Amino acid sequence: MNTMKGRTIMKRTNGAGTMLDRANTPGHQHAHEFHPYGQLIKLPIALPEDVCRESVANLNQLLADTFTLRDLYKKHHWQVAGPTFYSLHLLFDKHHGEQETLVDAIAERIQLLGGVSVAMAHDVAEATIIPRPPKGREDVPAQIWRLLHAHEVILEEARAMARRAAEHGDDGTNDLLVSDVIRTNELQVWFVSEHLVDVRHVRTL
Repeated sequence: MNTMKGRTIMKRTNGAGTMLDRANTPGHQHAHEFHPYGQLIKLPIALPEDVCRESVANLNQLLADTFTLRDLYKKHHWQVAGPTFYSLHLLFDKHHGEQETLVDAIAERIQLLGGVSVAMAHDVAEATIIPRPPKGREDVPAQIWRLLHAHEVILEEARAMARRAAEHGDDGTNDLLVSDVIRTNELQVWFVSEHLVDVRHVRTL
C-alpha cells in the first residue's frame, strides 16, 4: 500500500509472483528421503540381495538410455522435414510411445527389485551413454543414423544384461529384457533403417 498526495493506493499482488514465492519456499521440498537412491529395500521375491542390487544398477543404466531414446524420437517427430515428413512424423511418434511403455516397464521392475528408479531429466542426462544431439534441426539421414546408433547402444547393453540376469536366476528381469526391450528395439531398428535403403531402378529383360 502506497500513499500519494493524500490518496491511498493499494498495490496489487501479481498472482504469478505469489505462486513463485510459494514454489521457492522450502517446506516439503527438503523433506527426508525414506528410500535414498542407490539403496535397496529387499522385498520377499525369492532373489538374493546381491542379484537384486546388480539388476537394479543395470536396469537404471538401461532406463536412462531408454529415456534418452524416447526423447530423441519426440525431438525428431517435431523437427523432421522434407519429402518424407508425414510418414516419418507418424513413425517417430509411434516409436516414442513404444519407448514410453518400455520406460514404465523398466522403472517398475527396478522398484519391484527394491531399488529406486532414475526419474528426473537432469539425472537421466548425467547417466545416459547415448550422445547428446544438437538443439537445432538435422536432416533426415542424420536423424535416422542418430536413432539407429541409440538403438544399437541399448540392444548391446540389454543383451549383456539379459545374459547376466539369466545366469543369476533373475528370470523376471531376463524376460523383460528379451521379450520387451530387445524385441521392441529390434523391430524399431528395422522400420527406421528401411528409410535409408538406396532404391535402385532395375531394368527388366
